[in-house]
Amino acid sequence: MRHIHAIRSASLCALAFALSTIPAFADEAADQSRIIVTARALVEDAAARVQRTPGGVDVVGAQDFEDKLAVSLRDALTFSPGAYTQPRFGQEVRISIRGSGLSRGFHMRGLTLLQDGIPINMADDNGDFQELDPQVFQHIEVYRGGNALRLGGSTLGGAINAVTPTGRSAPGVELRVDGGSFDTVRTKVAYGYADETGDAFAAITSDRSDGDRDHGRRTSYRFNGNVGLKVSDRIETRFYARVQTIRQKLSGSLSEKSVLTDPAKGNFTGDQARDIDSIRLQNRTTLQLDGGQLTVGVHYSAKQLFHPIYQVIDQKSEDRGLFASLALARNLGGVPVEVTFGSQARFGKGTARQFVNVAGQSGAPTAYARVRAQTITSYGEVRVAPTPGLWLIAGGLYTHGERRIDNRFAPQRSGDARFDAFAPKIGLLYQPNEALQFYANYNRSVELPGYSELSQTPAGGAPGFTPVGPQKAWTAEIGTRGRIGIASWDVSLYRADIRGEILQFSVIAGVIPAATFNADKTRHQGVEAGLELAFTPWASLRQVYQYSDFRFRNDAIYGDNRLPVVPRHFYRAEFRLGTDRLSISPSVEWLPQGAWVDYVNSKRVGSYALLNLGAKATVQDGVTLFLDARNLTQKRAIGDISALVRYTPDVAATAADEGSVAFYPLERRAIYGGVRARF
Repeated sequence: MRHIHAIRSASLCALAFALSTIPAFADEAADQSRIIVTARALVEDAAARVQRTPGGVDVVGAQDFEDKLAVSLRDALTFSPGAYTQPRFGQEVRISIRGSGLSRGFHMRGLTLLQDGIPINMADDNGDFQELDPQVFQHIEVYRGGNALRLGGSTLGGAINAVTPTGRSAPGVELRVDGGSFDTVRTKVAYGYADETGDAFAAITSDRSDGDRDHGRRTSYRFNGNVGLKVSDRIETRFYARVQTIRQKLSGSLSEKSVLTDPAKGNFTGDQARDIDSIRLQNRTTLQLDGGQLTVGVHYSAKQLFHPIYQVIDQKSEDRGLFASLALARNLGGVPVEVTFGSQARFGKGTARQFVNVAGQSGAPTAYARVRAQTITSYGEVRVAPTPGLWLIAGGLYTHGERRIDNRFAPQRSGDARFDAFAPKIGLLYQPNEALQFYANYNRSVELPGYSELSQTPAGGAPGFTPVGPQKAWTAEIGTRGRIGIASWDVSLYRADIRGEILQFSVIAGVIPAATFNADKTRHQGVEAGLELAFTPWASLRQVYQYSDFRFRNDAIYGDNRLPVVPRHFYRAEFRLGTDRLSISPSVEWLPQGAWVDYVNSKRVGSYALLNLGAKATVQDGVTLFLDARNLTQKRAIGDISALVRYTPDVAATAADEGSVAFYPLERRAIYGGVRARF
């Protein structure tokens, strides 16, 4: 508590300092119109760069989520095609792209998260999206599937890169206060400065709420900052720092009956929580070459996790890394050729302790292990334009991973594993004009198991690591994006044939040796679509739709049954009326058919439709009021499934409302509002 009070005092001091210095900053800061043009121009530049990828990608600018209570990536990626984001509670959400991480009812797997182009996943490739704060993002880049190659991503889901502002893109002062239902209050103070020699940006944010469910209280305090220095006309270096403390009580999952009759219910048993304290430092240095760019950098992070659940998990970890990339563009015999090479290396170590959970505090010790991991990815890509408007792309990514666990309480469960895999990619991008693109690619993805998959206790108690291998897939994708008249679109069709998908099972001695294990053959295929219609300058409709057909393929136990968790159809739409000065935006979220909850396809969750409403008004230059109202009809339905309800065909599935505590409700009706001011 003393630590929290100290951070709160520091946040208030920073706010007071920013308020007291606004007049002095006014002459130095750009005016509001210049700030908006700069921010939008940077997002447009990012979109143009990202859309040179021959596959499903998109860029989400801060203007898409800055006028609502953006607590998590779910709020920020609402209209990103292909991003399946569903609520659990607070900052805890499910994020899945192309069916990534179906086995995880907690945290995240199957995605590479980056901040400012630098991976923030731990060295065993698992990550915590709670450490990304949408309040400080300038924009978010989403690379679906194998399209993440140039960011070092090799997973089925791809990569999400959150980009923070700099002193050049966000000069001056920004103040923000928002809140509303469930005693929610959030604040932000940010300042950016730039001159000829360099720039600096810093932001302090806070977030506290009782949550929309019992035992869901949360608080967080975060600092994000960076300083850029122009060493010469060709060399620039930028230092980043991020410090945060997060306190989250866990409401837990419910039975279907509780979701439908008492969605505010929470779990008080064991006072379950997730408390995170972390610090991250990184540097990126770029050297402009004739016809290219060299980028190098390093990063360091330290994290402490105190996590009372069925037991108290107490972990401390450190991760270090370095990266380098070289991009060159030449004209060979009149043919444009671009080459990119890069490598990323992450090294981590930590201690993992477990204790008996005594009302949320540590009791007798039950486990103690020291862990080490490293993941090294090296990639290369060649782009050739044999004719104007047509690019042929070929590349590949090589991954080397090592995982080591020294289990002090159960030495027989210690282990050491090494993995090596190559993931090639070919593709083409055809752009007949500036407003239209067609693309296709064929790529391989590889996901390595992490600590939690390797350190299970298998059936029979065999020594060493649980024999969980890498998850590998070949994915084919075609699509188009562009703009004609009032319509702009982004549509991808994909099919991924997977071997060894990491899923959860009921343990069957001699057949399935562990709760998390490799399936045989599965297939993920679907459609990721976004469509926007600009009827007039003051009326527009944007929509996203996902079709997800995930299933086993000739499985010995489950045949061709569908996989649980992600529904087949999912649709969101927002109709915006007004201008940048004043607008109102009703929106809907529609799940026409719920997802399966088990592998034998004996039980589905229910369908639902949500009605939301947003509004904003610019009361004077630089000052904006906004409203974010959610679930106006108080719909009660299941938003996510925490863990697969796992049954074999010879055991009938128990009805979910008779004891299966595996579901999270949709967010209850809530009304939030706030004010943003830039000077």
